[in-house]
Parts: sequence; structure tokens; C-alpha cells
Amino acid sequence: MAAYFLSDEEFIREWNKIGSPQKFAEIHKQDVRSIYNRRRSIETRHGIELPTFNDQRTSKQKKIEQTEGHTRRGFNVEKGRVIVFSDAHFWPDITTTAYKGLLEAIKEFKPTAIICNGDAFDGAGISRHPRMDFDKLPSVKEELEACQHYLGGIEKVAKGAKLFWPMGNHDQRLLASVVNNLPAFEGVTGTCLKDYFPMWQSCWSVWINEDVIVKHRWKGGWTGGRNNAVNSGVSMVTGHTHVLSSIPYNDYNGTRYGVQTGTLADPNGPQFRYTEDTPKDWNSGFVMLSFEEGKLLQPETFRVFDEDRMEFRGKIYSV
Repeated sequence: MAAYFLSDEEFIREWNKIGSPQKFAEIHKQDVRSIYNRRRSIETRHGIELPTFNDQRTSKQKKIEQTEGHTRRGFNVEKGRVIVFSDAHFWPDITTTAYKGLLEAIKEFKPTAIICNGDAFDGAGISRHPRMDFDKLPSVKEELEACQHYLGGIEKVAKGAKLFWPMGNHDQRLLASVVNNLPAFEGVTGTCLKDYFPMWQSCWSVWINEDVIVKHRWKGGWTGGRNNAVNSGVSMVTGHTHVLSSIPYNDYNGTRYGVQTGTLADPNGPQFRYTEDTPKDWNSGFVMLSFEEGKLLQPETFRVFDEDRMEFRGKIYSV
């Protein structure tokens, strides 16, 4: 009998036999988070405790298991590298220096995973920003084809690396446009961005070793990276701000990092005309995370130096 058909009394009897949320979920074919929620509800309403008593299953619930669906994805890395880029805002027929450098870095360092940390799709034509000066904007079709072309280039050099895509606010423009204007199209293939990119695992966040989180955005501004590390209690890697930085933060719990991944786009590209040519404290580049003994080392930044050259580890490289 599935857990959601159990009365409180039946649930309590089952719990006293099983004694483990994970095992309870497996037996009754339920999401483990639902079992945790039901147990808490019964404990509160009946004024009792339903303790976990099976030693084989008393390990702390993993953070990756605390959400339903694909809100979170995760993996473990004992030794290896993860490359994270964000805010590509891919535009038809524009291949940036950072993109070319990204392909070379993937070939050179052979990462365990590659994370597109949001805003690969721009959605200029369905933006809340009005058109300026009758600018010619690419259509949704043209933008999708650009994304398929450039992400396809990454797929070709990935060589078996895991591919993740935490969604960004721009990425959501396609589905939001359908939801708000064509609600009858719910569930129709092609109305959601992920329909076009089957190799990339979409989510809101990627958790590495339970103490490194990669997601598109949280705290804003140039201090956002440090503030993310301070307030989250873990190392956090974000995009959105187009700032490129890696800041260690230390307290009694040790060292964790606040990382911002810059933009794979050209800060002076046509995607950003809405800024009205104001000075932009942005950097074009991306980040590499290295792990040894399951621990994150100081994250490293790849930064565009000038046209067709990038700087990394104190040297300049042509790409």
C-alpha cells in the first residue's frame, strides 16, 4: 500500500517496523522528502516522536535529496576539475574570445563536468526591455539555433563530461512567454528551452560533494560572491552579475569560496545595448574548479585579455 493511502495509525505502525525514511520511501514508492514531511506532520499532530532507529540508515539526509524533481542535481568529485561558464547570451554569428578559450580549456583540462550556469539564451525579442532605435533583434528561432550551434560545439569537445545547466532568468523568458501568452500550449514539445538541449541536465542548482553549490544567482553586485559564501555556509559559484572573481572566506568552520563566473559574451556586444554605453564592471571569461581529496582548491579564472587572447595563471594565451 502506497504511503499516501496510509492512515496516521497505519503510518506509525509501518514506521515502527521500518525505522528509516529512505527505506520507507523505497517500500511505499514515495519521494523521500514526502516521507520526512508526513513524519513531521504526524509527530506534531499526535505529540509523539518517530525516531530513526535502523543503524544502517541513520546517515544524515543528503542535501541533494531534500528537494523534489530536478530542482537540485549533484555529483561527487574526489579528484578532478569542473569548468563553469555563464551568461553567454549566445547571439547569431558572434563567436567570442571567451567561447574559443572555453573550448581550448575543455580540451586541455578534460573536466569531469561542464556547467552552463544560466543565461545561455538571451531572449532579446521577448524581453521586458523595449526595442531601441529600431534595432534588428534576432528572432527566438535564430537565438535557439545559435544556442544549439554553440552548445553543440561544447558537446563535441566534452568527451564524456557531465553537462549541467542551472537555469538563468534570461533562460526562463521562452517558457514565461508561452505561459503568459499561450497557456493552452502547456506541455507541447518545443515550448520549454530544455526541449532543444537533451544532452544538458537542467535544474536550479548543481551540488558538488554537498559543500559546493553552482547556481545562476543569489546575492548581487561586485561583492555578491563573498556575500554568497558568508550567507550560504558553503562555497557558492554564481553568474548573473557578469563579474569575474574568486574570493576565499574564512571562519571557524574553515575556508569556503565565493565565485562569480563573468560572462562568456563580449560586454560590448549587441545583447547589452540596453546599458546605453555606460561603464560596465564586467569581465569576459569563465572559471575552473579543481578538487583534491574531495576538497575544493582555490578556484581559477580564465579572463579575456584582448581580441583572440586570454590570460590564465599569469600567462597570456592565443585562442
